[in-house]
Amino acid sequence: MNSVKNSTGTSARASKKKAPKKEVAKLSRWLHIYLSMVSFAVVLFFSFTGLTLNHPSWFGGETQVIVKNKGKLNAKWVNNPDTNKIAKLEIVEFLRKTYQVKGAVSEVRIDDGEVSVSLKGPAYSCDAFINRETGAYELSEVKMGIMAVMNDLHKGRDSGKGWGWIIDLSAVFLILVSLSGLILLCFIKKKRLAGFITGVVGLLLCYLIYVLFVP
Repeated sequence: MNSVKNSTGTSARASKKKAPKKEVAKLSRWLHIYLSMVSFAVVLFFSFTGLTLNHPSWFGGETQVIVKNKGKLNAKWVNNPDTNKIAKLEIVEFLRKTYQVKGAVSEVRIDDGEVSVSLKGPAYSCDAFINRETGAYELSEVKMGIMAVMNDLHKGRDSGKGWGWIIDLSAVFLILVSLSGLILLCFIKKKRLAGFITGVVGLLLCYLIYVLFVP
């Protein structure tokens, strides 16, 4: 009778010890599966654009279209002696309405004879040079294709704070996917050692490639 009680107590204690491990394994599996699916599009996008960044000529990634325009805007907006009263907002809105320019304002420069306005976006730039005396201006737009847009989004160049948050969240997702996969590997006894050895070999290969091929 005592032996039965002892064996029952031992198995109960063993199951209690295993319970937290099972929960960790279950949570890691859940995270790995669903985070992988949520970040699938992110991984695909950054993998593909990582390739096209190394080969910008592929798919017309270096093609540029340059559009130039000339005109005249309200001279009162720019010929005020007080540079603090230059109508920057009115100038930008005029250019947007007249030529449908896009991008965010990156720079407004004012000197004695000229006001220059620069707008930038992914694979896009617009520069306007305005004569402060007459209001006459020259506008130059540089537009690139969809591949160039995707490459700039990969780098976060001229993409705004909102897209910057997307890049940060994507990085967090990928870190969690990697860590949850590593934790899952710890619970697979038959493949645990081989998995860790493979991971170490991969790290060493990356380091060797860096040492041998990066100038």
